[in-house]
Amino acid sequence: MARKKRRPSDKQPEPSPIANHGMMSYLKLFLDSSAASGLSPRTIELRERVLKIFMLWCDDRNLDKPQDITRPILEQYRRYLYHYRKKDGNPISFATQQQRLVPIKAFFKWLTKENYILYNPAGELELPRVHKRLPKHILTAQEVEQILNQTALHGDLGIRDRAIIEMLYSTGIRRAELINLKLYDVDIQNGILMVREGKGKKDRMLPLGERAGLWINHYIEEIRPELITGNDDGTLFLHEFGEAFHKNRLTDLVKKYIEQAGINKSGSCHIFRHTMATLMLENGADIRFIQAMLGHSQLSTTEIYTQVSIKKLKEIHTLTHPTRMKPESETENKT
Repeated sequence: MARKKRRPSDKQPEPSPIANHGMMSYLKLFLDSSAASGLSPRTIELRERVLKIFMLWCDDRNLDKPQDITRPILEQYRRYLYHYRKKDGNPISFATQQQRLVPIKAFFKWLTKENYILYNPAGELELPRVHKRLPKHILTAQEVEQILNQTALHGDLGIRDRAIIEMLYSTGIRRAELINLKLYDVDIQNGILMVREGKGKKDRMLPLGERAGLWINHYIEEIRPELITGNDDGTLFLHEFGEAFHKNRLTDLVKKYIEQAGINKSGSCHIFRHTMATLMLENGADIRFIQAMLGHSQLSTTEIYTQVSIKKLKEIHTLTHPTRMKPESETENKT
């Protein structure tokens, strides 16, 4: 199997424009405290990125210390996020605005607790209300099969890709959860998948469909050994370079198969998560089972799929709504 050669990058990282900002030392302590409290690396990375964006905004306004920040200044930053426009001219979503404000609230709460500031200016900062939205696109069972069939056109790597998509479709796991899977997390004989430290650092055990198990086993036995380079850390799905997938690589891979199948629906890995939940609900699965599969801590998060799963509701409506039923008197008159 031919593999691509890695190209070394000649780019050197540019120095951060806020490297000497007065809040940087506090930020480092805050991130250390976040790690010590057991937050996931992804959450810590998000906090760092979002707070650096805020510090850059502060630097442009000569706000250099935590003590410089007041509630009116934070309200001004919130309005800045609301009016901000991306390169395409569109505003950032309320969900993104909220995502950029939550770490700021946590940061100033920590600064107050550690007595670096006398009062918390973010204590009463209101977050934008984020409405739960229906998934934009759901695949039909037939469309999923069309996508899976495209992998047959890509030889040995197509077998790996088929195993990846079968895993997404069978279990509904998140992209990051799939990337982090190890060989010992999959029990093909018993049809069980172990997701370790999923969202919220929670473990969960999932059923693995028989067809998905067959393709994953095919990949493990015949394709994966050819992808290994150097030390094998046990990562289940390997890229052509013999390493774990980067999230964007996996997104591009799955999106490629959706496009090749001629399906004009946006989405990538997550569309299979939505599809699995919706189709299983339509086929009669209890919503609490779907909640366990998806790893939702709150049932309200899962209930959004009951709004998408309209097929069964329409059938019941047709059978039971009084406007679709003939009254007994009408039946008697005809006889």
